[in-house]
Amino acid sequence: MRITQGTFSYLPDFTDEEIKAQIQYCLNNDWPISIEYTDDPHPRNVYWEMFGMPMFDIRDPAAIMQTLAECKATFPNHYIRISGFDRSLGRATTALQFIVNRPANEPGFHLERQEVSDRQIRYTIRSYASEKPSGQRYE
Repeated sequence: MRITQGTFSYLPDFTDEEIKAQIQYCLNNDWPISIEYTDDPHPRNVYWEMFGMPMFDIRDPAAIMQTLAECKATFPNHYIRISGFDRSLGRATTALQFIVNRPANEPGFHLERQEVSDRQIRYTIRSYASEKPSGQRYE
């Protein structure tokens, strides 16, 4: 299963040059960049761990690519994404967000269906990876 979250998630994985081009696009639009990672990509888990601080003042895509390389080296079996934030309205609005690193094996999710009163149906999504402790989910 392939996790599909954020922009470009249905496309093949980007090369470093394609990632750099998207970073340059963010910088051209004055969108600060942040790099985030997680080993729990549940669709409702929108708060991933940040790798360093948001890069408000960095205007060079090569510097951001270096930070991304450090994140990939530190967390090779995690999901890593890049986020560009549009601050033009006075708040940090996510303008662009895409996954740049994935574990080699993506086990997917279990969908649990529950029938409750009055013929209502409730669904629960649970990641198969979450059955293992954090830090050991994709080894």
